[in-house]
Amino acid sequence: MTDPSAAAGAPGRRNVDLPPSGPVAQRPIAAPPLGQRERRTRNVGWRSRDVIRAAALVFGLYVLGQLLWFANSLVFVVFLGTLFGLAVGSAVDRLERFKIRRGVASAGVVFGSLGLLVLAGRLMAPTLTEQFAVLRGQIPAAIDRAEVWVNEHQSGVIGTVLRGATAPPAATTPAAATPGTPTPAPTTQPGTAARQQITDAARTQAQRAAGQAAAGQSKDAEGTAPSATESLKARLGSQLSGATRYLFPFLSSTLAVMGGLLLIIFLAIYIGAEPQLYHDGLMHLFPHRARKRAGEVLTEMATVLRKWLVVQLIAMVTIGVVTTVAMLVLKVKAAYALGFIAGLLEFIPTVGPILSAIPALAMGFVDGPEKAVAVLIAYWGIQFLENNLLIPWLMRGGMDLPPALTLVAQALMTLVFGFLGLMVAVPITAAILVPIKMLYVRDVVGDDVPLMSDGSEDDDEDDD
Repeated sequence: MTDPSAAAGAPGRRNVDLPPSGPVAQRPIAAPPLGQRERRTRNVGWRSRDVIRAAALVFGLYVLGQLLWFANSLVFVVFLGTLFGLAVGSAVDRLERFKIRRGVASAGVVFGSLGLLVLAGRLMAPTLTEQFAVLRGQIPAAIDRAEVWVNEHQSGVIGTVLRGATAPPAATTPAAATPGTPTPAPTTQPGTAARQQITDAARTQAQRAAGQAAAGQSKDAEGTAPSATESLKARLGSQLSGATRYLFPFLSSTLAVMGGLLLIIFLAIYIGAEPQLYHDGLMHLFPHRARKRAGEVLTEMATVLRKWLVVQLIAMVTIGVVTTVAMLVLKVKAAYALGFIAGLLEFIPTVGPILSAIPALAMGFVDGPEKAVAVLIAYWGIQFLENNLLIPWLMRGGMDLPPALTLVAQALMTLVFGFLGLMVAVPITAAILVPIKMLYVRDVVGDDVPLMSDGSEDDDEDDD
């Protein structure tokens, strides 16, 4: 006999083997998911193996930090070589479309760029050499004129205000009376004549000592007055020499400089020829589940650094030419040398333009303070146009570094590492901001911040 209900079957009901009838408590209970069983059996706390791993990781990070600190110059040179190699790689990608091998194209780009620089240097060397000699000879005279101008303004209204603010009050005590002034007869009582004579003798000795001290101070002032103006140049020279020793310690050895330049050149050639080789090598440092995101972060960092370097090179040439033209229009001496300095220091954002304006202002003071003010206005106008027109157009909003953050990073890197730290402060800051934006702001916080690749993809599509 079959169960009529089973034979008929309810609509939508499957014919499955039912568990034996009985109380609900006797029915089998479904096992928990695999992940939950693993969490229940996981031991809480640190095992000996975990402690050893953590200690080894901390010790390894400490050794790596000490190594980087000890060889910071080498680290920065390698970073500069990588930075130039990324720009070379972009040029090699374009040359590869013409069936040129990457190794040949990379060496051609590097040595061709060096050849152009040498050729430009040979053409400009006579003029620059002559004008740099003019700078060395005229800057001391400019310092003297600036000092005279400052002293003249201090002796005017500002000096009067300062002297009025610091003038001592009028003397009202009997000790301030001038010698020879008759003193009123003292109304003393009998028995105080001896004390009055002692007081008069002490006052006379004090006036004589004060007069001798004043005469000695005037002689000292006369002896040191001529040397006060002469010591200004000495102080500036000593400060500049101290800053040079601090900022350029790597220039103490010509062999070290040549070795650093050769290392940068060959790193640029190798990285520009095979960037994918080094990219794949870095990927082996990450676990498989994180390699995709790590590859995206490294690609974005490479895009940011390459774009920054190309923009800086274009800005260096533009600012150098515009500054030279402006100095020629203003008829400032050594205009070509000042333009060369402005273009060279443009590689260092924020700080470089300020440093390049100092010799220009000094040369302006040679002709007068009015010319120095005109030079200052010209430099300010050039930087205003650069920051509001040239750089935004070249970057196209891809990399937005806050000026305050840039300045703090440059100051910190300069204090810790010197001039090399100042050179690489901005690109290192830009590179560090990439993983912060992608891994924290986008992945953790959830804010959609702009990246350089967002604009570069559109540019690539337009080029295609």
